[in-house]
Amino acid sequence: MADPRRVEFGDFLRSRREKLSPKSVGLPAGRRRRTAGLRREEVAQLAGIGVDWYIRLEQGRTVSPSVTTVDALARALRLSKTEHAHLKALARDGARAAFVPEIVPPPIRRMIESLMQPAYITGRRWDVLAWNAAAEEVFGQLPEQDRNTLLLVLTNKQTRKFYGAGWTEVAKSMVAMFRATHDVWAGDPAFTELLTRLRQGSPEFVKWWEAHEIRSTASGLKTMNHPTKGVLRFEHTSFQANDDPALKLVIYTPV
Repeated sequence: MADPRRVEFGDFLRSRREKLSPKSVGLPAGRRRRTAGLRREEVAQLAGIGVDWYIRLEQGRTVSPSVTTVDALARALRLSKTEHAHLKALARDGARAAFVPEIVPPPIRRMIESLMQPAYITGRRWDVLAWNAAAEEVFGQLPEQDRNTLLLVLTNKQTRKFYGAGWTEVAKSMVAMFRATHDVWAGDPAFTELLTRLRQGSPEFVKWWEAHEIRSTASGLKTMNHPTKGVLRFEHTSFQANDDPALKLVIYTPV
C-alpha cells in the first residue's frame, strides 16, 4: 500500500504542474495540449531529472527524493517559500505515531482564562482544546464533537452568517492553511475522520481541497456580524507554546 504522504506529495506536484504554462517558465508552447499546464517531461527537463523518475514521484510511488531533487522541483514548479517548505516536509522519511489529542498544561489554561479579549488554544488537528469566557461570548458554546475551528467555519450555518460576505475568503484561507498540516498526517484515522465530515458538510470545501492550495498561518483582520453584539472587528494573531509546539494560542484583539 502506498504511503499516504507520498500520494499527497505526488498530488501536490501535479496540482502545481497544471497551474503553469510553458510561457511562464520560458518554454515554447509546442504542439496542441489536451490538458492545461506543463507536461511531465517538461517539469523533468526543468528540474534536471529523468522523466520516469518524475512520473514515479507524481504517482506517489514509494521513492525517496533527495533534498537536491526537492529543491530542483521547487524551482522548476516556481513554488513559493511556503509551498517549498511543504514539499520538503512531505518528502521526509521516518515512522510517525498515530495522532493523539494534545493536553493543555494548567498554567496555559489559566493564562487564557485571565485574558479579557477572546482567546483559545488549538492542536494540530485544529481542535479547540481550551478557551476563555470572552471567546465563548463571541463564538457561543459547541458540543464536544464539534469543537474544531474548521468544522465551525465550514459546516456551521450560523457561523457562515456570522462572517457574512467575508465568509468565502476566511473559509478558503483556512482550508489552504490546514492542507499544509493535513498532508503530513495523511492517512491517520483522526485526520481521515475530520476530512470525511468536512467533505460531507461543505460543498465548497470539496472544491477548495482539490485545488491543493497551501498557505502559511498569518495574522489578519476579521469582521463578524454578531446576532446580539452587532458588527465586531478583530485582529487575530497566533502563537506557538513552548511547552508543546503543537499547541497554538489564538488571540482576537478588538479593533
